[in-house]
Amino acid sequence: MKNNSRAEYGVLLALWLATSALQAAQAETPVAAAPTTEERAAAATRMAGHDRVFAVINGRAIPTSDYEAAFTTLVRQRFYHGQIPENELAGVRDEIKTKLVQRIVLLEEADRRKILPDEKQIDETLAGYEKRYTNSPQWQQNREAVLPELRRQLAEQSQIALLDKQVRDVPVPADSEVRAYYDAHPELFTEPEKLRLSVILLAVDPSSPATTWQATREEAKAIHGRLANGADFEEAARMHSSAYAEKGGDMGYLHRGMLPEGIQKRIDGFAVGKLNDPFDTLEGVAIFRLAERVPGAKREFVDVAQRARELLVRERQDVAWKALIDRLVAKADVKFMHAVSMEQREGAKN
Repeated sequence: MKNNSRAEYGVLLALWLATSALQAAQAETPVAAAPTTEERAAAATRMAGHDRVFAVINGRAIPTSDYEAAFTTLVRQRFYHGQIPENELAGVRDEIKTKLVQRIVLLEEADRRKILPDEKQIDETLAGYEKRYTNSPQWQQNREAVLPELRRQLAEQSQIALLDKQVRDVPVPADSEVRAYYDAHPELFTEPEKLRLSVILLAVDPSSPATTWQATREEAKAIHGRLANGADFEEAARMHSSAYAEKGGDMGYLHRGMLPEGIQKRIDGFAVGKLNDPFDTLEGVAIFRLAERVPGAKREFVDVAQRARELLVRERQDVAWKALIDRLVAKADVKFMHAVSMEQREGAKN
């Protein structure tokens, strides 16, 4: 159960939090399958007797294990080998604290709106995990203690998802609003500049010795000299290039951003039709010729009207969701009791 993909983040967090449920079960602390806000607050308060309180949000005690579980899951999901750079540590801590607060206030808002979790979907998800881990001894050993907490976490995820869907149900914008959005955001509907390039690439393995690179540079200079004296570029590409040789070196039309930044900067200074001096690339030594430069152009409204409508709707949905979160967080009574995180505790042990 160590799949740390983005899609699995919520379920992994639930599985980590299920450890708290196991501790609670061992302490004879019941865990409700679909608790109300008041029941969740009471359960968390009882759990505080077995786990230090990390924060109190609108009267609900959040145990340190919740913070540590979220910290561990985020780090494993985001950072290579689970090693977080020291300069990003503070930012990750703040991000988790923010998400914990948001999660609580959104659940309370879902309860206020009487939004119930999708039990059918939850049952299907749990059935999928039962099937997936049916041969796992760890799952079989702990499933009875883990399942109630996992169901609770999935129920909370479902409530927040349904709240999100409700809030994002914004009115369909009028045609005039879509046109105004198109006019106000030309960068979203402008095709980027295109370049038509040809290349003669003399390939060199990056690990080759300096003598090989130098010999290739000399060969490129010789080819460049023949081209400057009237030799045909396409024919030279067919004879010498290790890329696009069958097309006479023609790379076709390339949008800005498709080329490595170093090559793009050089080509930005090229004149159309002019032969350019050879230079080193990661793949070898290249001679580029810029055949055409097509400026970026804004597409006509009639061609992108549907795209503009979709972007406007998405923007309004995002604004509505963010506004709700900001309003709920601004009203929340939040007290962080202590900030001793998992990595600090491990450091103290060592």
